Amino acid sequence: MAVKLSERAAQEVQRFRTEHNFGEEMVLRIGVAGGGCSGFNYTLNFDDSYDEKADSKYECHGVEVVVDKKSALYLDGTTVDWYESLEKQGFTFENPNAVKTCGCGSSFQA
Repeated sequence: MAVKLSERAAQEVQRFRTEHNFGEEMVLRIGVAGGGCSGFNYTLNFDDSYDEKADSKYECHGVEVVVDKKSALYLDGTTVDWYESLEKQGFTFENPNAVKTCGCGSSFQA
C-alpha cells in the first residue's frame, strides 16, 4: 500500500503550489516526526529532493508524493484528505495504523 491523496487534497496542493510559484520539480513530502500529544506528528512540506534508496514516490491525482521509508512504516495505507467548514479547514489523515489520535488530528500513536 501507499500513501494516497484524495482528489480534493490534491487540488489544494496544486492551488498552494501555484500561489507560491513552486515548479513541477517540487514534490509533496509526507512524513512523521516524534512529538505531539500522542507521540507522532504528521508532516507535510514541499521538497525538491528525492532519494531512490531512502524514499518512495507515488503519483496521486497529478501530485508527486514522496515518503521516506521510515515514515512509510507508520503511514502505509494512509489517505490524506482536505476538510473545510466554517470553523476550520486543513488536511486530515485517515491512518489505519493509528491506535490513538489526539483531538487536533495532527498527532497519533501507532
